[in-house]
Amino acid sequence: MAERPLDVIHRSLEKDVLVVLKKGIEFRGKLKGYDIHLNLVLADAHQYESGEVVRSYGRVVIRGDNVLAISPVEEE
Repeated sequence: MAERPLDVIHRSLEKDVLVVLKKGIEFRGKLKGYDIHLNLVLADAHQYESGEVVRSYGRVVIRGDNVLAISPVEEE
């Protein structure tokens, strides 16, 4: 049986992810939660622009309408 998209996101809970928004802004942080609309909650989130950290947040909620892509971040 094929995996559903939310199954893939569910496996990323409590792991570091990269979230790319429609305007090219990127967030990296630990995925703490999500819903069926792809609203995301990230902890220890950092906003990146052009590969540089622009701002750091403790916890951030990202509205699903703005999400273009989600990718796991490989641990170094």
